[in-house]
Amino acid sequence: MKIALQLGLIPGSSVSDKAKWAKDHGVEGIELGVFGVSNEKLRQQADEINGVLPICSVCANATPEGTASFDFLHPEKTKRRASIDGSKEVLKFCGEVGAVGQIVPPIFGPAVVPDLSPVISVAELEEQLMLAACQELGPYAAENKTLFMLEPLNRYEQHYLRKQSDGMRIIDAAQVPGIGLLSDFFHMHIEETSSPNAFRNAKGYTTSIHLADNTRQEPGTGDIDFVSSFKVLLENGYNGFMAYECGISGDSSEEKAENLAKSLDYVRDCIAKAKSL
Repeated sequence: MKIALQLGLIPGSSVSDKAKWAKDHGVEGIELGVFGVSNEKLRQQADEINGVLPICSVCANATPEGTASFDFLHPEKTKRRASIDGSKEVLKFCGEVGAVGQIVPPIFGPAVVPDLSPVISVAELEEQLMLAACQELGPYAAENKTLFMLEPLNRYEQHYLRKQSDGMRIIDAAQVPGIGLLSDFFHMHIEETSSPNAFRNAKGYTTSIHLADNTRQEPGTGDIDFVSSFKVLLENGYNGFMAYECGISGDSSEEKAENLAKSLDYVRDCIAKAKSL
């Protein structure tokens, strides 16, 4: 299993400085984000990383200009199309740089489609819209040798995909290549009764992982049992990236850098312990 960091968490005044810091500290990949980042800026960041470390994934979804776009389940066709077309641009970039894929929560907050029961319920309508999006984006991702990865979030951020089994259900129902599952330790700690069991059940589905403790800060600052879940992931044969998506504790940039380095050592120790069990 390979440890990665989101670009914004890495110490350094420039993208190239951040890439060097990450490599010097044993990090194996960098995750980029498209919140407020245009496609042009995304490519510029990739150029500045310059192959020092692989770009493992791109988090979130946006229009080519960098406007956040999570309207895959919106009742307006134009908004759904904007999200799908924005995702295609990100997926194309992922293919170009060899990233595992794009990480996307399909919606934030409550449902926005109308209740058309008894003809069709809100849940059924959302499911059909999600499947339609996946059936278009999955093959496009596969053509570009990458993945469109669904990210379940906790109940306070998303009503639709909350558990790993929700993402697995969509993947099974879509029946197309190019769809993956992002498993996030923080969200799983809230929604799953057992993260190790959830990982066990998601064998073959999980294609990327986000790391955070229950504090939503770096691993090692809370009480999540990473060793037990890492043990299951190793048993599953998972050898992909685990990217930090969290805050970093500390009051100064120097303290944050020190705490991040300590956490990287902590995660490596957890992986070593999991291998010894």
